[in-house]
Amino acid sequence: MNKIKNIGVLTSGGDAPGMNAAIRAVVRAAIYYDLQVTGILRGYEGLINGDFIEMDRKSVANIIQRGGTILKTARSDSFRTKEGREEAYNQLKKNNIDALIVIGGDGTFTGADLFTHEFNFPVVGLPGTIDNDLEGTDFTIGYDTAINTVINAVDKIRDTAESHDRLFIVEVMGRDSGLIALRSGIGVGAEAIMIPEANMGIDGLITRLETGRKDKASKIIIVAEGDEIGGGFNVGEALKKKFPSYDIRVSVLGHIQRGGKPSCMDRVLASRLGVVAVEGLLAGQTGVMVGQKNKEILFTPFNHAIKHIDVKEISPAWLKLVEILSL
Repeated sequence: MNKIKNIGVLTSGGDAPGMNAAIRAVVRAAIYYDLQVTGILRGYEGLINGDFIEMDRKSVANIIQRGGTILKTARSDSFRTKEGREEAYNQLKKNNIDALIVIGGDGTFTGADLFTHEFNFPVVGLPGTIDNDLEGTDFTIGYDTAINTVINAVDKIRDTAESHDRLFIVEVMGRDSGLIALRSGIGVGAEAIMIPEANMGIDGLITRLETGRKDKASKIIIVAEGDEIGGGFNVGEALKKKFPSYDIRVSVLGHIQRGGKPSCMDRVLASRLGVVAVEGLLAGQTGVMVGQKNKEILFTPFNHAIKHIDVKEISPAWLKLVEILSL
């Protein structure tokens, strides 16, 4: 007989569009299965502090279209300690919470993996991160919205670049993952894409520009913030030295990539995974992230979902595609 009567849900780490849709799905699925739902505010920090709220149907009304997270999010240094995690466990027991659903990325799952092993507590994760850098799912919640935000912004930048014959360097988010830069760069027809996985370097970029079309009115270079060169401004300085005649501008898109209404894809993905997370807990799943790969639902252990060296390795075919399309 299943002993889960009350499920806690939290969002942790960086916010991502679609987190609210995931919260909504968790709450409504729990109610469907006659369970209580407790919202935990501000991630693991709120878990340690006992910052809890009861949730019902009304709690998640009219939020599927909203960006950010109604449960708020925060990074927690305290949860990195054994004492902090023990206090979190005590808060869960004190409030009669029997299982936990965490929505976040690799940092969130690193903490969840430790917690579930230390206290034998049921935890299931939902992949909520714009970086798309988790194994066990083709796409993470928030990624599709983020790359569409980049495309919309760069399309506008292209307009002004063509008006002034400028070379624009656009820095996008991604830390040590270049997947936002890769797909958005292809989508906007960038002349070059600089990502940590490809290691193009300044010399490679210069070669690309020297061998490319000279009659193009504008040029767009997409740079992942985690690229070895150190971001868009460093790339701009290096190019200005090599091409002093170029009119070079740098645009850092920054946190606008995290905001905005989630796309249909992110809403549907979050909704499906949220329901499956509840069903997974009821079926005895724990210490796993629920994801969707090749249209199938998968449960991946936290320690495998978290980034490894070969996670989301970018195929040379994608890099060749960029080179072909930039001609």
